[in-house]
Amino acid sequence: MSISISNLTKTYGTQKAVNDISFSVSKGAIVGFLGPNGAGKSTTMKIITGYLNPDSGTVLVGDTNVLEQPLATKKKIGYLPESNPLYYDMYVREYLGFIADVHQLSNKKEAVEKAITRVGLSPESSKKIGQLSKGYKQRVGLAAALIHDPEVLILDEPTTGLDPNQIIEIREVIKQLGENKTVLFSSHILQEVEAICDRVIIINKGNIVADSNLSNLLKDSKGEDRIVVRFKEATAPAVFSMFADVKALDEYALSIATTNADADRRTIMETAISQQLNIVSLSQEADRSLEDIFRSLTQKASS
Repeated sequence: MSISISNLTKTYGTQKAVNDISFSVSKGAIVGFLGPNGAGKSTTMKIITGYLNPDSGTVLVGDTNVLEQPLATKKKIGYLPESNPLYYDMYVREYLGFIADVHQLSNKKEAVEKAITRVGLSPESSKKIGQLSKGYKQRVGLAAALIHDPEVLILDEPTTGLDPNQIIEIREVIKQLGENKTVLFSSHILQEVEAICDRVIIINKGNIVADSNLSNLLKDSKGEDRIVVRFKEATAPAVFSMFADVKALDEYALSIATTNADADRRTIMETAISQQLNIVSLSQEADRSLEDIFRSLTQKASS
């Protein structure tokens, strides 16, 4: 089941949280929805799930209009909000049973056990939610989103509070779900997005600044090249203050942005000689990570 958003706008007072955005997500796709804090991610997700009404625009989940048929839409969507509201005095199975009743599931017990197993909650499933670690509370929220076997999953920061092992486990769950469901999820852990998604949408200040397959985005987003130079001696970035962008990779290595590699390499070597520094290696790199692209697009849009 697909998601289709057209000309979506939402304003809070004088602040335009979402500014006339449009995109669609097809069935079987796992799409990363990225942006800095306050970019409009959570607002968009709340509108898709029917928890918030837009000022203008339309949202279709399959053929169902969210504004016109909010209840029918909610039946098709599993939603894990960023805040993950839970009833801390309820036991895990009790809470999931309550969520199953809300969805009027006939196979309540089976659905609860399936959700617990799917998100790895079994070791803590006999406890009250308030007794759980933050990571296991997050799993309870994810289990609640999955319990009615929705066709669409909207996950707002699903790996928040999880340790590295738990993140890998939830990553696998999301990848498996994406085989036959539509998944839109946000995350500040960009390595997770690279590991899970084929496509990313980046939003900044309410505007979409990128929407592309991840491989194409990494290939097409060409930024400044960098020269990486490693020294025998410990070297501070300040030694090369004649360059605008110098980063310390470690005590002995620097990464220097360049727009004229030949000239800048000569400057680096001349400076090293004058400072009696011994260069062990010097190389040029142009590969960009999703983090580099994210920072470039959001900072450029902000300026």
